[in-house]
Amino acid sequence: MLQSKLFTKTRREGPKDELAKNASLLVRAGFVHKEMAGVYSFLPLGLKVLKKVESIIREEMEKLGGQEVSLASLQDKNIWEKSGRWNDEVVDNWFKSSLKNKNEIGFASTHEEPLTALLKDHINSHRDLPVYIFQIQTKFRNETRAKSGLMRGREFLMKDLYSFSKNEEEHQKFYESVKKSYLRIFKKIGLTDYFLTFASGGIFSRYSHEFQAVSEAGEDIIYIDQKQKIAVNKEVFSPDVLKNLGLSEGQMEEKKSIEIGNIFSLGTRFSDAFGLTFVDKDGQKKPVIMGSYGIGLGRIIGTVAEMLSDERGLVWPKEIAPFKIHLIRLGEDSKTKKEANAFYKKFLEEGVEVLYDDRDVSAGEKFSDSDLIGIPYRVIVSKKIIADGGRLEVRERKTGKTKKINFKQTLQLIK
Repeated sequence: MLQSKLFTKTRREGPKDELAKNASLLVRAGFVHKEMAGVYSFLPLGLKVLKKVESIIREEMEKLGGQEVSLASLQDKNIWEKSGRWNDEVVDNWFKSSLKNKNEIGFASTHEEPLTALLKDHINSHRDLPVYIFQIQTKFRNETRAKSGLMRGREFLMKDLYSFSKNEEEHQKFYESVKKSYLRIFKKIGLTDYFLTFASGGIFSRYSHEFQAVSEAGEDIIYIDQKQKIAVNKEVFSPDVLKNLGLSEGQMEEKKSIEIGNIFSLGTRFSDAFGLTFVDKDGQKKPVIMGSYGIGLGRIIGTVAEMLSDERGLVWPKEIAPFKIHLIRLGEDSKTKKEANAFYKKFLEEGVEVLYDDRDVSAGEKFSDSDLIGIPYRVIVSKKIIADGGRLEVRERKTGKTKKINFKQTLQLIK
């Protein structure tokens, strides 16, 4: 992409009403546009990052045997009344409205109820199970406080996976496989400083599990056992829980954290409410065992922006960066333009994603924008570089290390 054609522009300052570092950086760098508190539009650079995160997650969900759907965002009040979760005193973050015929509707914040109701038409026998269904879809939550940028949105993209199993053993086996899948997802995305965290399972089970990234920008408090690499959420932190998990309070370290994923065992809570049953091999009718598993994509991007940035700007892991290379031309003479254009073409021919800064602005502005945007590798073409036998000056954004290498070596470096 030619940077001169990119309609978005960088900004020296973030929005005055934006307190969160992640959103301020993403707005300044031209990745997102803030519509209102908790609501962000993704611009070309941001959408590229979002699509790469989505691709990593989708690949892992399909490896688990997940079947992708796209369920309606508008929700039938009657379905949610069956589970008791339409009442604002039970779930207090609904966005609700009315149709012209006066019927009330809601905007989906999750999909346990409608998907359970849907599967009544498709699950009858033990031969129909297990089933794993996921989607990557927009959710709406009427958050009281949306002050953490992309990490707490009122409208956001979420991956929600639901499992439907014949028995507890089958459910637990899949539940453990999702844990491992989440670990692979976060590793691929570039997040490393996080912990599998025990949290309340609510009415469904004794525990649920969260994946918490350690950050001062987080809204949660967790207690970490560094040796065992597990943590306990403050909401369930008690002597009884520690004893049950084989942990010692004296070894637990208190930290602020960001929840980047969660998984829940639901038991028969929703299958009972909707009468979702199957006939087992002995001819007995039994309720389906369920689980749900969530990851907020915007929250992931906000967390990366919060945790991996530095004083100059964003620092994208190469797996989710909008481009692999930020090609910068220094000089407006015809020879430099010709050489830079040639290198741009060669990178594209090799299938490398490149943002080419072909703008007629100062070197200082180009370098400042490059640091702010945070593409993994900066490649400079200038008169000096051309005179040096065609070796390129390649600078890694994360480390600041610079090398002078040829085109072939550059391709090897960025892989």
